Amino acid sequence: MGKKNKVDYASAGVNLQAADEALDEIKKLARTTFNSNTLSDIGAFGGLFRPPIEDFENPVLVASADGVGTKLKLAFMTGIHDTVGQCIVNHCVNDILVQGATPLFFLDYVGVGVLKPHVMGQIVSGLTKSCKANGMPLLGGETAELPGFYKEGEYDLTGTIIGMVDQKKIIDGSAIIEGDVILGLPSDGLHTNGYSLARKVCFEMGGLTVDSNIEGITNPIGKELLTVHKSYLKPVMAVLKKISIHGMAHITGGGIPGNLIRIIPKGLKAVIDKSSWPNLPIFEYIQKTGGVEDADMFDAFNMGIGYIIVVKAADADQTREILEKTGQASNVIGQIEAGDKAVELK
Repeated sequence: MGKKNKVDYASAGVNLQAADEALDEIKKLARTTFNSNTLSDIGAFGGLFRPPIEDFENPVLVASADGVGTKLKLAFMTGIHDTVGQCIVNHCVNDILVQGATPLFFLDYVGVGVLKPHVMGQIVSGLTKSCKANGMPLLGGETAELPGFYKEGEYDLTGTIIGMVDQKKIIDGSAIIEGDVILGLPSDGLHTNGYSLARKVCFEMGGLTVDSNIEGITNPIGKELLTVHKSYLKPVMAVLKKISIHGMAHITGGGIPGNLIRIIPKGLKAVIDKSSWPNLPIFEYIQKTGGVEDADMFDAFNMGIGYIIVVKAADADQTREILEKTGQASNVIGQIEAGDKAVELK
């Protein structure tokens, strides 16, 4: 009888040595985010965290999970992998912030065909940078090497966040009334949405490469599209200490119409003045080059507004002053009126 061919994990495409190297780097970086409530190290079967319930009268957990989407394609094209790690953390922070929640800890998932420790190191360095900036530990996660599942040089990145809010302080839009003022907080670019359309316009219709420069934008287009998704945690928390916010919206997929509508009560509508804030050059380029209609632009992109706060008219000026003191700009972009539930762009 002939000898059977021997196989092992390496011959199946999984590099255990690379996985060990990546894990060592992840541990070093993740530990820099730990705080006094972190009770376990990276590598445990489950992350242990002692929630600071003494800081809350009636604590409620708030959870959210999301992904970076096709913004990852820009990371693959440019070889820049640290910004997407920051993006997923900040995106998740903003998602629970709209309900008034303070972030407690973060978990990540990276799925990859062939694990490259230096790429993984960049991703995790971005994750830890934003975790530290938002005051929460990277408590754990999963790195899955799945040969044959992902294309060479590509990976997926998702995150899960857990936060906490007092039950009586949950913000869900139910307090919004006629006459309320809508404040828009500027975005730093596309954040993490609209990239399928942006890539088609820039690289197919516009014929650009990631190193191309366009008028009005300092960075090469590849770097510009990788601009980090902004966290609004610190300025919004400063407002929450002094102002009763009626509603908040994180402007992600679906743009202003698709996200603001989620908090508008029945019998009311949000009327937005599109001319009330400056347009960003990147959106001007995409719309002009792609011949994209206004409605489609506002459905696909944040159009320069990354976060919305709704307050009563009497609190609008003070809210803006508080934001300004934290370094956060804002614009009055609309108001709440009586009418069928809707978001109107004028």
